[in-house]
Amino acid sequence: MLEVDGLTLKVEALDAMDGSPVLDVKPYMAEFGPRGDVHQPAWSHELMATYWSSTDTDTNRAAG
Repeated sequence: MLEVDGLTLKVEALDAMDGSPVLDVKPYMAEFGPRGDVHQPAWSHELMATYWSSTDTDTNRAAG
C-alpha cells in the first residue's frame, strides 16, 4: 500500500491482472491458502507465463 486518498488506493506489486477491479482488501495469511496441492489447467500457465516479465516497468498493477 503506497497511499490512500479518499476511496482511491495506490498500491505496488499487487497480485492481480492489470485493470481488474479490486473488490476487497485484506492481508494474505498462509492459513487462508489452499490445503494440499494446487492443480490448474495448462492454459492458465500460458496466460501467466509473462506476468512477472523483466520488461514490465509498470509496478503499479492497480490504482483505485
